[in-house]
Amino acid sequence: MTPTQLAPRFFIAVAVILIFCKAVAWLLGRVGQPAVVSEMLAGVLLGPSLLGFVLPDVKDALFPTALLPVLYVVGQVGLVLFMFQAGYAFSTHRVTGLAGTAGLVSLAGVTGPLALGVGLVLVTADAVPMRAEGTSIGVSAAFVGVALAITAFPMLARIITERGHAGTRHGTLALASGAIDDMVAWIMLAVVLAFASGRAGPAVVTAGGAVLFALVLWLCGRRVTSALMTSPGLNDSARVLGTVALLFLVAWYTDEIGLYAVFGAFAVGVVMPHTANTDRVVDTLTPVAATVFLPLFFTYSGLRTEFGLLGSPPVLLFAAACVTAAIVGKFGACWAAARLRGESQGVALRVGALMNARGLMQLIALNVGLEAGIVNASLFTVLVLVALITTMMTTPLLSWIERREARRGDGVRPLALATVK
Repeated sequence: MTPTQLAPRFFIAVAVILIFCKAVAWLLGRVGQPAVVSEMLAGVLLGPSLLGFVLPDVKDALFPTALLPVLYVVGQVGLVLFMFQAGYAFSTHRVTGLAGTAGLVSLAGVTGPLALGVGLVLVTADAVPMRAEGTSIGVSAAFVGVALAITAFPMLARIITERGHAGTRHGTLALASGAIDDMVAWIMLAVVLAFASGRAGPAVVTAGGAVLFALVLWLCGRRVTSALMTSPGLNDSARVLGTVALLFLVAWYTDEIGLYAVFGAFAVGVVMPHTANTDRVVDTLTPVAATVFLPLFFTYSGLRTEFGLLGSPPVLLFAAACVTAAIVGKFGACWAAARLRGESQGVALRVGALMNARGLMQLIALNVGLEAGIVNASLFTVLVLVALITTMMTTPLLSWIERREARRGDGVRPLALATVK
């Protein structure tokens, strides 16, 4: 298709995606599900799992193969802006007073699902076709383990704020643990991707490029971003323009070295100074990313998710085992770690429920793995299912815990009223 032919297809596809995502968000919002869950599900429904199964001609007309690279590129813009906001939010939540408990919960939340995911792939390697062609069993196992270890930190923060639990003990502990968890998981993902190349050259470029990037960020990151946000000669429009240019420059570099754009965007968010000017820039960019661009990423992911692949008994059993490992490894391990540190049952259950959500962060990791050639269609579908189930169960779990405590006369306590460990 020529660019002239693609342009009208792109416009109608975007219109359908945005309206459909909004409709699904309205429906699921009535049962308390956050918008990100609705957009994840809407993206899957627009793909071969539903629309392609019921009306394949309509699906092919709306989303021709030639349009997919366009959706991918535009979706990447949304991811860069979103991960920038996630990095900025990450740097806001400092671990103070709860370092010991947050560290143990985070350690459990990473090692639990990592170990179960790796073990599951190693045990089922000969029975289930989960490995991409040319990918070693070790890389596949490590990728699944890391994917299960990820926590949806941005969504976790949004749920805590929307439910009025900011400043509570479980809210503060979950934010601190989730921030550490995600940082460790993303570093591990970068390591897996470096080893997945199977050649020394790309791994050296990635490792060396990452070290150089970290060094430049440490030496100049704060100075550059502070100058951008505090210079009296710049207005808000110039700051937005400068921020986007910086984000895209860093995204280009981290993509080129094999570290991927999302890592660079997150890092820029972390080093941004917390000023009123920065808040306005983030508040300007975030709605555009969340409302317009991210639904395109969800749909692009959904177009590559085929739940029909779960019709194979071995794949279906692997999917069930993967969901179980994800919940036990994350929810169970985080709950147990919090209880081990002396937290109450209510606090431990809430922390486990919040940490268990994978959300958009796991979808990002899956797409990175798919683009790197270490994830096949079956594994992609299984892990999308894990992301959907663990994210959708978060709000009902929290509501159940609240009802349970209401019957027993307990309640949510502010951090100041609890003993700091």
